[in-house]
Amino acid sequence: MRTRPTLTWEPQGDLPPASTDLSAVVAAVRAGGVVVLSGAGLSTESGIPDYRGEHGAFRRNHVPMTYQEFIGSEDARRRYWARSQLGRRSMAGARPNTGHRAVAALAEAGLVTGVITQNVDGLQQAAGAPNVVELHGTLGRVICLDCGAAYDRATLDERLRRANPGFEETAARHRAARVNPDGDVDLPDEAVSGFRTVACTACGTGVLKPDVVFFGENVPPERVAVCRSLIDGATTVLVLGSSLTVMSGLRFVRQAAQSGTPVLIVNQGPTRGDRLATRVDLPLDRALTDVARQVLPPS
Repeated sequence: MRTRPTLTWEPQGDLPPASTDLSAVVAAVRAGGVVVLSGAGLSTESGIPDYRGEHGAFRRNHVPMTYQEFIGSEDARRRYWARSQLGRRSMAGARPNTGHRAVAALAEAGLVTGVITQNVDGLQQAAGAPNVVELHGTLGRVICLDCGAAYDRATLDERLRRANPGFEETAARHRAARVNPDGDVDLPDEAVSGFRTVACTACGTGVLKPDVVFFGENVPPERVAVCRSLIDGATTVLVLGSSLTVMSGLRFVRQAAQSGTPVLIVNQGPTRGDRLATRVDLPLDRALTDVARQVLPPS
């Protein structure tokens, strides 16, 4: 029995009402010095579901891998890599959406000075945004937990294909399975029981892990320090598509609020930061396209 990590949040008492008026966001972006904190909601229009939204992974009873489970069980690692091997097909085919492109355009114009993304899909960088900090790492890289060697995910993909020549046939029966925000898909046990993992080629025996921060794992302190520095230098913090349920993102909203820096949130549904911010409840792609249209000169 897999244990679901504690990932839900329920508001206590009444929250400040949300708005559908983008004028505060437009004014803040026009003034510049904005640091964006983005979450899974920014990638839903690219076909990658969020965790907690109406059609999110948790609504489908998805239980994400935890760090403790991954390092403590060979069976867990087999399950993760088998599911990730199939999920990678969908992740690799995802493309930046209008929201990603709007953030990139605002950054190129110098109005957004930094992006802290909680997403591991690489889509914000693919859209061309500079100065992106991947708070939770990236699915595009693999690391060895023993020797620290790093690999491109595509390199591991080829090794796993060779080690599991029959997996494509098995995976084909589940090709329509929906990808999760953490890059895997839900597969039955019989589909992964014979999957073979591979070891690090640098040290020969090391355990390979995606270079992402699993639930239950800490964000590297040096990465947190970079994010804190960005927040310290921000004129406004703009949260996009995040419920701020987990502390890794919420702490930066709290940091900004404590220093008197305005926090604006664009998210459909309440967030854990609503009492510290002004929230606009609109679909992100539409909202960001509208903001970019009002702020940027015509191309």
